[in-house]
Amino acid sequence: MEPENQTEISEFFLQGLSEKPEHQTLLFTMFLSTYLVTFIGNALIILAIITDSHLHTPMYFFLFNLSLVDTLLSSTTVPKMLANIQTQSRAIPFVGCLTQMYAFHLFGTMDSFLLAVMAIDRFVAIVHLLHYLVLMCPSVCGLLLGASWMITHLQSLIHTCLMAQLTFCTGSEISHFFCDLMPLLKLSCSDTHTNELVIFAFGIVMGTSPLSCILLSYIRIFWTVFKIPSTRGKWKAFSTCGSHLTVVSLSYGTIFAVYLQPTSPSSSQKDKSAALMCGVVIPMLHPFIYSLRNKDMKAALGKLISKVAVPCPRPEQLLDVYHVPGSLLGARDTEILAGNRDME
Repeated sequence: MEPENQTEISEFFLQGLSEKPEHQTLLFTMFLSTYLVTFIGNALIILAIITDSHLHTPMYFFLFNLSLVDTLLSSTTVPKMLANIQTQSRAIPFVGCLTQMYAFHLFGTMDSFLLAVMAIDRFVAIVHLLHYLVLMCPSVCGLLLGASWMITHLQSLIHTCLMAQLTFCTGSEISHFFCDLMPLLKLSCSDTHTNELVIFAFGIVMGTSPLSCILLSYIRIFWTVFKIPSTRGKWKAFSTCGSHLTVVSLSYGTIFAVYLQPTSPSSSQKDKSAALMCGVVIPMLHPFIYSLRNKDMKAALGKLISKVAVPCPRPEQLLDVYHVPGSLLGARDTEILAGNRDME
C-alpha cells in the first residue's frame, strides 16, 4: 500500500471481555477481587521467604522470583482493564500498547522458564541429594535466573521491535482485553509474514524448551524415586514435587491453547479465555498451591502473621504511654482499672 493511502493510528481501543453495560459492574468486582488476592497472596509468599532464614534455600529463592513474576504478570493487564471499566474508556496509546505487549510476553515466558528452573532444582535435590548444596550454589542459581531473564527479554524485545515497524490502517479496535501479538497483526496493513514466522518460531522454542526440561527432569526423578525401597521414602520424595507438578499442569495447559491452536471462527474468544487463565487466574492460584501443600511455607506464613498481629494494649498501659497521672482519673475509672487487675 502506498504511503499516501495510509492513515497513522496513534491509539487503539481494547474490546474487552464484554461490551454490554450490565456486565461491567460484575467484571469490575471479579477482577478487582482476583487482583487483590493475587497481589496479597504473592506478597505474603515474598515476605515470608525474606523474613524466615530457614527458607533461604535455592528452592525458595526460585519460588520468591516466581511470586514476583506472577505479581508483575497480573499487574500488566488487570489494572488497565479495571481503569477501562471504571472510566468507560477503552483507549490505549500506541506506545502504551507496545509496552503492555512487551511486558506480558516477558513475564509470561519468564513464568515458564522459572518452572523449568524449579524442575532442575527438584531434579538435583532428589537425584543428587548429597551434592545438592554444591551443584545449586548461589552462583549457579544466579546464572540460571539471569539467563532466563536475558532470553525472555530478548524474545519480547524482538516481538516489540518488529511490531513497531508495522503500519496500522485497517482499524483501531483490538479484539482482546489487552494488547497481544495476533490481534495487533490483524489490524496491520503491512506485510506481516516476518512477524508471523518469528511468532511461530519463538512459540515453538519458548514453549517446548522449558517443557522438555521439565519432562526430562521428572522422568529422571520418577526413575530415582521408584528405586527407593520404602513407601514412606517414596511419598516423602514425591511430596516435594507435588506443588510444582500442579502448577506446571495448569500453566502449560493454557500456554499451548493460546499460541499453538489452529485458526477457527472462534479463535479470538479462545485466545481471550486462555490468556485470562494464563495471565490472571493462574497467578492467583500459585500462592495457595505452594502454601497449602508446603509445611515450611505454612510455618513461615504463621510466623509472619503473628509478627504483624499486634495485641491491643491494656487501659493502664495506654495511661503510661500518654503519661496520664492517676490523680486525674475519676472514682469510676479507678474502680474499672482495679477490677481489670483483679480479673488478671
